[in-house]
Amino acid sequence: MSENIEKIKCLIIGSGPAGYSAAIYAARADMKPIMYTGMQMGGQLTTTTEVDNFPGYKDGTDGTAMMEDLKYQAERFGTEVRFGMVTSVDLSDKVGGIHKVVVDEEKHIEAETIIISTGATAKYLGIESEQRLIGGGVSACATCDGFFYKGQDVVVVGAGDTAAEEATYLANICRKVTILVRKDYMKASKAMQHRVNKTKNIEVLYNTEIDEVLGTNVVEGVRAINNQTNEKHDIAVTGVFIAIGHKPNSDLFKGVLDMDEVGYLITKGKTTKTNLPGVFAAGDIQDKEYRQAVTAAGTGCMAALDAERYLGALV
Repeated sequence: MSENIEKIKCLIIGSGPAGYSAAIYAARADMKPIMYTGMQMGGQLTTTTEVDNFPGYKDGTDGTAMMEDLKYQAERFGTEVRFGMVTSVDLSDKVGGIHKVVVDEEKHIEAETIIISTGATAKYLGIESEQRLIGGGVSACATCDGFFYKGQDVVVVGAGDTAAEEATYLANICRKVTILVRKDYMKASKAMQHRVNKTKNIEVLYNTEIDEVLGTNVVEGVRAINNQTNEKHDIAVTGVFIAIGHKPNSDLFKGVLDMDEVGYLITKGKTTKTNLPGVFAAGDIQDKEYRQAVTAAGTGCMAALDAERYLGALV
């Protein structure tokens, strides 16, 4: 077995802005990072058609193209990017300890440091028309995509603080925002509900769900259904924002790394350090507040610097 084990300085688990930024910095520090991208190379951003708020793209870009740019940059400095999924981990709790991982249930790697950038997956309703129009008017991020719906009518689906925040953000941009709430009350905090209720161009429809997203290539409206009366009616909108939460991709680390009740990894102070030495977390896997490409990239940089300093202190 020993001759089949690959020994490396830095393993990056997951791609996306956090992973690629970590790779750029780690490679420039001569840590010779190896990245396993996971099944969705480039992460969530590859489901976004237009990206207009990442610095450096003066004319905007699309998510897939941006991830290709970051991948190319990481590889230019020596990162080895591999398509594959880490399937099990055996992480050391000792300073200077070796972290063992298995990739695709067969490839064994021993790493001195690990940077986790597996992200979080937006929750969707799961209906066919919604899935088909993701990137064509269906979004899970108002801050990312709201600008494209300036002066238009949109729908927000959800009942918690996230839905309320997305709706009030969109209300500053859009002509009208309709919130669809599945139950007869909102779960959002009283303060957020107050903000929603006092915003004139927000309408809340209770006991209401999406039966179908209308449109062939782009969103043209939604067919809403009252789940008490089964009455259906169409709402003409150009954007549908699903705000029912995110699931951090942290199942691999349950019982091993500290995480909150939802599953976001907990990092120490203003660092990317987890509770285990030599293991760092960057991007949406540890950030439930901002979830932006630029903030993920920033924490990727931080994780590489933290990893470099950790290795330097071992010498």
